[in-house]
Amino acid sequence: MSDIVIREAQADDIDTIKAFILALADYERLSHEVKADRATLARYLFGPRPMAEVLIAQHDGVAVGFALFFHNFSTFEGRPGLYLEDLFVLPEARGLGAGKALLARLAQLAIERDCARLEWSVLDWNAPAIAFYRALGARPMDEWTVQRVDGAALVALSSSADPQR
Repeated sequence: MSDIVIREAQADDIDTIKAFILALADYERLSHEVKADRATLARYLFGPRPMAEVLIAQHDGVAVGFALFFHNFSTFEGRPGLYLEDLFVLPEARGLGAGKALLARLAQLAIERDCARLEWSVLDWNAPAIAFYRALGARPMDEWTVQRVDGAALVALSSSADPQR
């Protein structure tokens, strides 16, 4: 892991971040769902009110992986947490320690920021990732099911809100 360097992404990393997003989407068989472009990534990652942060893993000066994350909040803990939205390491760089280094840096940030936990989701068919996470001490939250409202359902729900509120 000593050859891996983890650094915070900068605005000039947009093309690298976008390439990692596309590679992750391809790996997860979700390329058809990618809508992110340079402008939206620049706005939401490096604009006046960033919504997420990105770490870049480098090996011999070359970007080989990334982690995109943001803060959430636990009402039960009364403290923030970190939510890892995406973690991806190029297939040819797997086994170098980049994934573990990214997660270790995220854990370090969580502790530095007084976060109660670090959480993420993994596709249930991704056995290599699940095994990797278990080896690091992660545990499944089997009693919880992710829920999502998007697209037309999000618009419909939004339009049902009382305009006086």
